Amino acid sequence: MKRLTRLVCVLAALLLAAAAYAQGGAPAKAPPQGFTTTAKPTENDPVSARREHELARQLRCLVCQNETIAESRADLAVDLRRQVREQIAAGRSDSQIIDFMTQRYGDFVLYSPPLKGTTLLLWFGPFALLLVGALVAWRVVAARKAVVAPAPLSDEERARAAAMLAGERNS
Repeated sequence: MKRLTRLVCVLAALLLAAAAYAQGGAPAKAPPQGFTTTAKPTENDPVSARREHELARQLRCLVCQNETIAESRADLAVDLRRQVREQIAAGRSDSQIIDFMTQRYGDFVLYSPPLKGTTLLLWFGPFALLLVGALVAWRVVAARKAVVAPAPLSDEERARAAAMLAGERNS
């Protein structure tokens, strides 16, 4: 049981370290050549506004981390939406905009990160923790079942115990 506890602790420490590394993401980089930061707004064009909203639903708020930039009201999310809007106005495709954001902020900015070596923990970490928890629960239940109740007393042992108790009462 001690080995299992140690294993669980080591796995938890590894998962926490990998999650902390993944949250750090890539450092911010300068935008690639060809991307401009000055563009006209797209609020008046319903097609561009819908496209902006769809792209914003694919990107994670780096402050909130459990919301898309479309849902978040954080200042960084507002800036990211503005960047998406500028990229749309500059004539960039959806894949170019997504590539720009992942180059700048890493895969963590994607609300559904791709399955690759650096994101395996994001995809399979919860299942690994669930499996470890189920294993620990199974071991605890098995250990409790292994505790054997004492065997019932035989007739001879009962008579001897009764005689001993009767002797104490008479004293």
